[in-house]
Amino acid sequence: MYGQPRPSYAQPVQPDPLYAAASDLLGLPPGAQQPQGPGMAGAYPNPMSPPAQGLSPYPQQQQPGLYRGPSIASSMRSHYSGNSASSAGSSTLAATPTLQRAPTSAGATGLQRSTTSASSVTTLNTRRTKAIDLNQQPFTKEYIDQYRARIKVDPDPEAHFQYGKYLIEAAKKVGAHAPDQRAVLKYRNALIVEALKVIKKQATSGEPLPDAQFFLANCYGTGMLGLQIDHEKAYQFYVAAAKLRHPAASYRVAVCNELGAGTKKDLGRAVAFYRQAASLGDTPAMYKLGMVLITPSLGQRKDEKEAVKWLKRAAEQADEENPHALHELGLLHETGECSVVPKDEAYAKELFTRAGNLGYPKSCLKMGACYEYGALTCPVDPKRSIAWYTRAAEKNDPEAELALSGWYLTGCEGVLKQSDHEAYLWARRAANKGLPKAEYAVGYYAEVGIGIKPDIEFAKKWYLRAAAQGHGRSKERLTQLKLANNKRLARPTRQEAKDECVIM
Repeated sequence: MYGQPRPSYAQPVQPDPLYAAASDLLGLPPGAQQPQGPGMAGAYPNPMSPPAQGLSPYPQQQQPGLYRGPSIASSMRSHYSGNSASSAGSSTLAATPTLQRAPTSAGATGLQRSTTSASSVTTLNTRRTKAIDLNQQPFTKEYIDQYRARIKVDPDPEAHFQYGKYLIEAAKKVGAHAPDQRAVLKYRNALIVEALKVIKKQATSGEPLPDAQFFLANCYGTGMLGLQIDHEKAYQFYVAAAKLRHPAASYRVAVCNELGAGTKKDLGRAVAFYRQAASLGDTPAMYKLGMVLITPSLGQRKDEKEAVKWLKRAAEQADEENPHALHELGLLHETGECSVVPKDEAYAKELFTRAGNLGYPKSCLKMGACYEYGALTCPVDPKRSIAWYTRAAEKNDPEAELALSGWYLTGCEGVLKQSDHEAYLWARRAANKGLPKAEYAVGYYAEVGIGIKPDIEFAKKWYLRAAAQGHGRSKERLTQLKLANNKRLARPTRQEAKDECVIM
């Protein structure tokens, strides 16, 4: 790769994610282990994989039917904010829910705060007991044979569909410890074939099951269960399920028409199906429709009133997979540029906090900046700033990684020990994702000798990478190096270094 370091300082290792300073504020993510101290390799598990990039009509294979939201955030940039720190990112509804401005606790699940008095708190029995799922079906050949016999006399289409999904799970687990794995593999393949036959029957019968059509569409769209990827077939099954008013299928039909996946592009049809999906209670469709109307895009006129209505509905149903509407509403209240949303920095902070607690990296980044600079009614609080940046960095957000580089570069007395090594590693991690500011920072660190041996040629490579993306300061530095005959900068003071490598 262009700009690789010399063997003496090869590809950097994973940086420490700062939980020595932050864990007591925001808590460790699920499954994480508390590190023993800064710089301990392997003390913390690898960060979570980043969310899928780009708009796609198909779900992630490991979670069929759930992937509908994060892809939209990456394809719809908010126009309210001018800097990267503030960029954005199924029940039937009888009436438009409204957001309450009451303060919200960090752990609340709705936008209306639910208060609990101290006297009502009951001491819980914390003794550990092993949970037993009485509904868990075994995955043995004997049970499969019994299940097959029962389902033959069951007329319920939904029961047959569930049987097909059970066979798919059984094909993953049955015979795991059998001595003859070749025979097990053959049996598992037979189960997959049978499952597809059952599901196809329910998707194509005289009274088709929408869930079966949606499931089969996902299989054709992603190549699951050994099916050859066929976007046209996937689209046909999505349409069939959407005609039966399946919310998620309606959303996928809209995406297919917007992108031209399995069908020709038709923006009018895309908007119509976004509306259908939103009216059926699909959270990602509500968010998408709100963004389409407020941007505006897809050939629609700007309609702030209707856009905010849909964003509020999506925010009422926000969860870990669909936190985007909370963030967008936060941007609207922060800027006050929307005629139907009042400027309210305290409420914007509340919304960003809510989205951040759901794991949305852009909101975590936003809160990190607020506590770093004292914005949106937040006090300047380095410890909370580091904690929020860390949460965003766990989701591989390059802006947050660069912000952590800045904190390590200067350190914070009583909170975070200064470390050139960690500063370089965090900047390099962000630069490897193509962030121009981080590429410049890596070049600057290499030129001055911060966390890496001074190397003017290596620095110029990173300046060139940033300059190729239009980064002005990198262009200026390359010109200065040429005029000064490659005379490198002297090591600056801590504050000068922070000023030079502007993070946010």
